[in-house]
Amino acid sequence: MEWRDAERDYEDRVIGESTLSRLFEESAARHENRPAQQYKGGIYDRSLAGSAFPAATDGEFRPLSYAGMRDVVRSLAAGFRELGVEADDRVGIFADTRMEWAQTDFGLLAAGAVVTTVYRGSSPNQVEYLLGDPDADGVVVENAELLDRVLAVQDSLDLEFAVVMDELGDEAERVTDAADFEVLTLGDLYERGREAFDRDEYESWLDARDPEDLATLIYTSGTTGQPKGVKLTHWNFRSNVNQCYRRFGPRPDKGDLPGIDENSRTVSFLPLAHVLERLAGHFLMFAAGATVAYAEDPETLQEDFQQVEPTTGTSVPRVYERMYDAIREQAESSPVSERLFGWATDVGREYFETERPGPVLRAKRAVADKLVFRKVRNGLGGNVDFLISGGGSLSPDLCSLYHGMGLPILEGYGLTETSPVVAVNPPEDPKVGTVGPPVVDADVKVDQSAVSQEAFDDAEGEVGELLVKGPNVTEGYWEMPKATERAFTEDESSERWFRTGDIVELRPDDYIEFRERAKELLVLSTGKNVAPGPIEDAFAASDVVEQVMVVGDGHKFVSALVVPNFETVRQRAESEGIDLPDDDRDLPRDDRVQAWMEEEVERINEQFESHEQIKQFRVVGEEFTEDNDLLTPTMKKKRRNILDRFADEIDEIYEREYETA
Repeated sequence: MEWRDAERDYEDRVIGESTLSRLFEESAARHENRPAQQYKGGIYDRSLAGSAFPAATDGEFRPLSYAGMRDVVRSLAAGFRELGVEADDRVGIFADTRMEWAQTDFGLLAAGAVVTTVYRGSSPNQVEYLLGDPDADGVVVENAELLDRVLAVQDSLDLEFAVVMDELGDEAERVTDAADFEVLTLGDLYERGREAFDRDEYESWLDARDPEDLATLIYTSGTTGQPKGVKLTHWNFRSNVNQCYRRFGPRPDKGDLPGIDENSRTVSFLPLAHVLERLAGHFLMFAAGATVAYAEDPETLQEDFQQVEPTTGTSVPRVYERMYDAIREQAESSPVSERLFGWATDVGREYFETERPGPVLRAKRAVADKLVFRKVRNGLGGNVDFLISGGGSLSPDLCSLYHGMGLPILEGYGLTETSPVVAVNPPEDPKVGTVGPPVVDADVKVDQSAVSQEAFDDAEGEVGELLVKGPNVTEGYWEMPKATERAFTEDESSERWFRTGDIVELRPDDYIEFRERAKELLVLSTGKNVAPGPIEDAFAASDVVEQVMVVGDGHKFVSALVVPNFETVRQRAESEGIDLPDDDRDLPRDDRVQAWMEEEVERINEQFESHEQIKQFRVVGEEFTEDNDLLTPTMKKKRRNILDRFADEIDEIYEREYETA
């Protein structure tokens, strides 16, 4: 593949071997007058507003230049040093994704600290673990509410300070009196740092850090037990920036193909506490000189997209599923009828999947674009070149549909332990149903002994657990030597490979096809292996099903828990003159809802082999969310929690399985 050779040979000033702090300084020097960040007014009571940068008008985005962002980062770094932060001190960031998160991250890294991340929704017990396990010296929190969660467990922590991003206002005296450590706002810290800042001293801090030094601890989501602190160095992330920029940067061979460069704009809304956004919407974007706008809220994405007009974006499959639901609902409630929208999406999908579309199909695609797809693209700002999906498997059907609408989604794959990108589809040759080929310098192979090969006799390539090595791979977990040892294996040449725990097919064309998490693969009592992911993904474009979790490990047949799309179900009932219970929790008992879910299950079953088909299901009246602890912050199912929550429903399914199957 010529483009593979081109990306390996590609040289650019963005590609380097520096620390993350130097990466930012070098980019800021190249792009001083270009916009680095865009922040929305009326969302936060920012303590930095009015001193570090002007306040934005309510509801509108305002830009901050690279020179302006650099000033904030430098002053914050000096402020942290004034607080006593020294090289390798651990400092937590406990906040939503927002402009100050990014500035604080670079400020702490420049001061020599190791950043440890805490999700916005973390409970006091989780906060205690995520700050206590790394023995954090301090924490930067979003507001008084999150500071209260820290205060609730302060007796078990050894904190020296807490910095609050927002103004404390009337809460200042209360929280200061309650804290056993110093409390100040980010605005206060900035002023301290601005007064103390010395350029030569600042440069000495940066010079003292080595690319192999620890940059951050990112804790795993905890879907399979206690979260582990993944140790990621400056070089782990820096090398992954290089790898991704070789794939998406403005290489000469790309021609008119879109990529990521100084003209790129993105909307950041995934948790920066998670590795995906930290790389794709943060380090990579700032290295390229791109502009990062921070969404008001995941629920306001369409409005934010329309204002920012992004060229690219990164998200998880769940968001693309919801985005499609919103697109469909909006189209069907406008002059575009439900039938027309369905016709257009069928045409778009066929057009994308046809290698050489004929004149009739091209004409249909032009009509569909004029009547439907152009409006969809304009609803997302009108300038999206491509979107990237990671953090889970995306339905191939839904991915094809997005491609057909002129909104290509390039699916990728990675883990916290790989900083994170191992593979991602290239703009040159995206292949739906795969996560693309490995990025440069990421070596991969599969351990075929990890699965029964008989279960994957349809595969053209090698199937097994994916093993990875490369400069982006962690050296291990924070103070967990046994877990680190289990996570790696050595081959006959004593090379150390990271065990991903994921079952994949390494195809002959070098593209990787994700099959399932090894721990989530269902082994039926008949000996058949079933991957639940593809079955669940098949419901992604359903208008009446919101979520599905497939179960059946150790049983004779596959079953499922089905969450209705409550809004759509009620709309259908209203259009058909049917009265439904007012409480969503009562809907599972309604015969009409049961019938509609059964129609969808039967439709999806047609796509799968007999042993993979859902033989029984139960409708549940509660959506899986982060708030009820059934989803992680990155919207992955907490399968263990879901199994516990709906144990009665599952027991009911299988109590007479040998009579039913």
